[in-house]
Amino acid sequence: MFEFAEPDVLDEDLRTIRAQLRRFVSQAILPHADRWERGGRIPRELFRELGGLGFLGMRHPAQYGGGGLGALSSVVLGEELARSGYGGVAAALTVHSDMSITHIAQRGTDEQKRRYLPAACAGEKIGAICVTEPNAGSDVAGLATRATREDDGWIVNGNKTFITNGAQADIYVVAARTDPEAKGSRGISLFVVDSGTPGLSVAREFDKHGWRSSDTAELFFENMRLPADALLGEEGKGFYYVMSTFQNERLVAGALNTGQCARALELTIDYVKSRSAFGRTLWEQPVVRNRIASLASKAAAARALVYACARMADEGKDTVREVSMLKAYACETLQEVVHGCLQLHGGTGFITGTPIERMARDARILTIGGGATEVMLEEVAKRL
Repeated sequence: MFEFAEPDVLDEDLRTIRAQLRRFVSQAILPHADRWERGGRIPRELFRELGGLGFLGMRHPAQYGGGGLGALSSVVLGEELARSGYGGVAAALTVHSDMSITHIAQRGTDEQKRRYLPAACAGEKIGAICVTEPNAGSDVAGLATRATREDDGWIVNGNKTFITNGAQADIYVVAARTDPEAKGSRGISLFVVDSGTPGLSVAREFDKHGWRSSDTAELFFENMRLPADALLGEEGKGFYYVMSTFQNERLVAGALNTGQCARALELTIDYVKSRSAFGRTLWEQPVVRNRIASLASKAAAARALVYACARMADEGKDTVREVSMLKAYACETLQEVVHGCLQLHGGTGFITGTPIERMARDARILTIGGGATEVMLEEVAKRL
């Protein structure tokens, strides 16, 4: 099995968590994941199984059912789920654990935390984060969904698109504009919305190029009524909340990248050692060995940046510049690694359903979602 060196920053507990996650992936994901790819989503039972082991709430407060751990635990989770080779599975689970419920854990009232976090940490309820709109993706300040105050709460109108877990979520964290007069990033707020709320509907589920085992949906809000206590955090601070949580999302995306790189390299090394050409195995051809060595070196560099950013986050440091570097570099590195590995698989890599072909499709979204590479590089440039 191909392995990167274990980082020194991981303590014994996190190393044990990695071993447990690897067993879980082997026993509970790999035997079934092809079926989930065909069905377009992972089963709710998988959330409950992973939550029951304590892995969906590792970052959340212990008093609400979480583990009270730091950013390094999210990195270990992302890497091991991604090493499955099924990007959609990893995406669905980490969007729940690290990108949606996180807003409640960090900004919710005590009542909101007690209402939502125990079930979310246990995997009994599934979370989704609803920010992206048809005309507002990386540009969060361009949101058009409106939440209008009424005496007894709020009325929400608008729509969201490309929402991971959108069709089967129980808990939606929704960004909406609450002050139409405010410019740009001002005047956006977050709300917690339960599935089944009148006015909330799933318009469609997307048939995607990759991540096929995660459900991705478009949502509509038509005069959706919310109580006053659905507001999450302070009114008008939603943009800053989203930007803050984006740093963790991008860190986890980096971990997904390095996990997939490890799996792609493992598959390819095994393949070239078993495939012969011109009287020798492909592994014995210097051009092949050197190409794999180059790809492995770049993947190792990206992984080192992942762990450096996680350590900075756990130390309470500002990570915006470094995490933006990470998101750009790791995601672009993954493209080079998986497509380079596909090339070395020859015609086999072009056949639908082979692991490396699936991984190449899954990899493509990571330079787009959570902040496109071009946006990330601009964030870096502004801080140089």
